[in-house]
Amino acid sequence: MTILPARIIHIGIDRPWREVYAYAADPENLQHWASGLASGLERDGEDWVGDGGPIGKIRVRFVPENPFGILDHTVTMKNGLVVENPIRIMANGDGAEITFLLLKRPDMSDAAFESDAAHVLKDLTTLKNLLEAGK
Repeated sequence: MTILPARIIHIGIDRPWREVYAYAADPENLQHWASGLASGLERDGEDWVGDGGPIGKIRVRFVPENPFGILDHTVTMKNGLVVENPIRIMANGDGAEITFLLLKRPDMSDAAFESDAAHVLKDLTTLKNLLEAGK
């Protein structure tokens, strides 16, 4: 059994958690806060496809809408690599806390892991700023 190195990246958002979930769960909104998907996604059956920038074309499958704040999604790269992305949005007082569990894949260098972690934090910060500006 292998346990991968992991990092929980999280940020508080001063908006009700259900509002944060509703916005973040809509794949059409990803282009506004997920920089790797700035060109947006298009529906293709149960999946969404788009340009992942330097990683090329990607296929994304999201968990169904749910009352628990779960936004998990699977990203399949052009080369066949599948990356699971666990995301949760939870109540934090009157606001929300969004968490992203980043796993260090065996083929990933320490520098790439740190770069991915910084990228995730940047995207979560963009989401926070976007939603908080809408007040």
